[in-house]
Amino acid sequence: MEVEVKAARAKAAARKMAILDEDVKNLALSYMSDALIKEMPKILEANKKDVLEAEKKNIKASLIDRLRLDEKRIEAMAKGLREISALPDPVGNIEEMWKRPNGLQIGKMRVPIGVIGIIYESRPNVTADAAGLCLKSGNAVILRGGSDAINSNIAISSVLAKAAYEAGIPEGAIQLIENTDREEVNRMMKLNGLIDLIIPRGGATLIKSVIENSTVPVIETGVGNCHIFVDETAKLDMAKDIIVNAKVQRPGVCNAVETVLIHKAIAKGFLPTLVETLTSLGVEVRGCKTTKQICPAVKEATEEDWATEYLDLILAVKVVEDINEALDHIEKYSTGHSESIITEDYENAMTFLKAVDSAAVYVNASTRFTDGGEFGFGAEIGISTQKIHARGPMGLKELTTYKYVILGSGQIRK
Repeated sequence: MEVEVKAARAKAAARKMAILDEDVKNLALSYMSDALIKEMPKILEANKKDVLEAEKKNIKASLIDRLRLDEKRIEAMAKGLREISALPDPVGNIEEMWKRPNGLQIGKMRVPIGVIGIIYESRPNVTADAAGLCLKSGNAVILRGGSDAINSNIAISSVLAKAAYEAGIPEGAIQLIENTDREEVNRMMKLNGLIDLIIPRGGATLIKSVIENSTVPVIETGVGNCHIFVDETAKLDMAKDIIVNAKVQRPGVCNAVETVLIHKAIAKGFLPTLVETLTSLGVEVRGCKTTKQICPAVKEATEEDWATEYLDLILAVKVVEDINEALDHIEKYSTGHSESIITEDYENAMTFLKAVDSAAVYVNASTRFTDGGEFGFGAEIGISTQKIHARGPMGLKELTTYKYVILGSGQIRK
């Protein structure tokens, strides 16, 4: 089976990756970046096939946008690899060191996880991001993208792997599962001993399936039912700009806002302008009963709307009594990704920051900044919405673990 063969090759490569010199890894990332630019026509031609197939299937525009590549996006992928090469290598760092009364020196050393499996949908740029981050952090990677991006992923992964191997990276360190049969994913999730960690990137259905079926450890990522609360003290022009950015700039991504909560004291003055602006930009607004009373043209929201990650130009809006009702709503419906408060009240801002249990919590800023690049991590492997090991944008450090190293001078335990 393809996945078993490639996992075994990755396991063998991972042993060599763990001790690879940083200069070799950085050279490989440079080669990979150059190769993406050099082979851009090949990649764009492959992507064109995927986009045409998606259009034939009438896949919604926001998802096609996630799939589509152009020169600018490929250049961004190449730039991301160069940024990763410029980041400090965490592997081998001893973060803590202490000395025991018996003279033993004990330290915590950063080490690669080993073989990381990435299961993802639609976005072919993930292929480059994942390969680059896993390489720099000393891991071997097995990529399994969605069938809708198979041509793009084959083109990108082959270009990256060839360039990396030419620079001295062990063969098998970057591999793509080309078989789009779902059984390959099922087998991949059971390869304990060959794969050390699986990271799913995609919609709620994919992530739920991996969490429920994998016997390999999983880091939960991605589902983003994100909220913005507009407090009564908010600067309304700023609030409108933030909401528009968070919804419209790229609606098909996990850090786009899906629900806006508005304090009742400002609802009548703010909602008509907000709805008019959003509607003019193609956004369908679904509102609570109070929202609909103020703006009769909006569609009435259902209970399902509050729990939905639309990934589309649709926004749920609810008028709330105060910050406490906003916090209760977020606690009930949030997926733990990103939430923002727009306010000029310091106490409310601090309350929101402390009370909201999400990976990224903002004051007076768009949720769209929950991104490894925007946080200064370089490209990211995903946004972790869990609390153990890694949370939020996962950069290089989050793709390592640690081991204890103990230096002695003949000590024996009595």
